Amino acid sequence: MNKLSIKEWAEEDRPREKMLLKGAVALSDAELLAILIGSGSRKESAVQLSQRILHSVNNNLNALGKCSIKELTSGFKGIGEAKAITIAAAMELGRRRGASERERTESITCSRDVHTLFYPLMCDLEHEEMWIALTNRAAKVIDKVKISQGGASETTVDIRLVMRPAIQSLASGIILCHNHPSGNLHPSPQDDAITRRIQSVAHLMGMTLLDHLILSDHSYYSYADEGRIEG
Repeated sequence: MNKLSIKEWAEEDRPREKMLLKGAVALSDAELLAILIGSGSRKESAVQLSQRILHSVNNNLNALGKCSIKELTSGFKGIGEAKAITIAAAMELGRRRGASERERTESITCSRDVHTLFYPLMCDLEHEEMWIALTNRAAKVIDKVKISQGGASETTVDIRLVMRPAIQSLASGIILCHNHPSGNLHPSPQDDAITRRIQSVAHLMGMTLLDHLILSDHSYYSYADEGRIEG
């Protein structure tokens, strides 16, 4: 028995039609991905191809967001450059939407707020980046700035690049945040050193280093929570 193409399915089972009838929330991840892909091949439908792609990343959308265009095109028959670019663009839009929603946070009251603020910016990165959040006296975030970008294991930080936007924004508080793509949340000696140096310089400028977070895909380390930020 030949497999039915999506066009031959019952209308309510086709991803696009199902979305129109029931809304996006009713669709599975594979069905949403199939809408992006548009078509499969003679051997499998777009949904089956999407299921195969998701299975390769253990049905983890964060892991899918880290797949390069080359990995998608070389790893899956039926995924050409145009379809791979569409998938990558959708993943990036999702990341940016998450970042936009988190920018509504009015103030930073704990390390979880810092994680919520920065996680969408760093969750898919294969390299290290250092960002800062600048706050006013009410602990409201007034700016976020990427300070540096490095390799898979470390990034270097120029303290002048930290203090310049802090001074220009008339910030009273500084929060450091960088990611560890390896997943190891243990601070390195370099992490400890930059924390101490920025805390010292901030103090001289009448500012306060509020926290330094190290992020991974699944958790974070907070210097403040560990009692390593001096008041």
